Amino acid sequence: MTPAISDPLDVLAQQREQLDIERRRIQKAHCLAVLDHISAKVRRGCPEAEYVGFAYHGKTRELDLLGVLGEQTSPLSGLPWLWEKSDEEHRLAELAVEIEVDVQTALEPFDSPAWATVRRNSANDGNLWLVELPPPDRAARIAELVREHHPEATAIVVDGRSAGGRVIAVIEGASHEGTDNLARRRWTRECDDALTRLVAQVFALPALADRHLLPPNGRYTHPDGGTPSDRVRLMPLPLTP
Repeated sequence: MTPAISDPLDVLAQQREQLDIERRRIQKAHCLAVLDHISAKVRRGCPEAEYVGFAYHGKTRELDLLGVLGEQTSPLSGLPWLWEKSDEEHRLAELAVEIEVDVQTALEPFDSPAWATVRRNSANDGNLWLVELPPPDRAARIAELVREHHPEATAIVVDGRSAGGRVIAVIEGASHEGTDNLARRRWTRECDDALTRLVAQVFALPALADRHLLPPNGRYTHPDGGTPSDRVRLMPLPLTP
């Protein structure tokens, strides 16, 4: 029996949907790549930089650059300003326009993964928002965070379906039978939030995903009893100092 010919309109609608999914995937990767680009430039001029501060105008979705901040030196201290835009003598002053444009570009889409790195500066009552600069090596930072709570961790199992990327199990070496020693996550909410952001970024950036994420070959089940998605991956952890 000859199969029915698909309606050309249905075929084109399906192709359009697939192309739109691919466009959004590439757009998310581009947003993070732009943030990486400007972060590297900012840190060359100011190695201690951890955040870019900006005023955000919700109605127009535009921002005004305010400066660059470092990490707080104690739990009771605020984030120190390393450069304010009004300081035209600082080496970052010549990058002011580029920093502002790049942060605007990274945050332009509503679903940009860069938004997960943005928070209001709670120490300031004004219109001051912070975008956290990504670490130079995300895999190394993930390994550092995991081993603060699992010193023997050799890899993590991650699922790209939830929140863009989430750690669902920790591997602490292998048993005598050669199987992986799986451990449930035992870290703080703050650590979990940071890992979720970083793992999502690894999934979103094709070069990092290809380098760090391996197929699980059906070895892992979801610890919460759910069926693993087709985006479950094994991420070996690099050695940390």
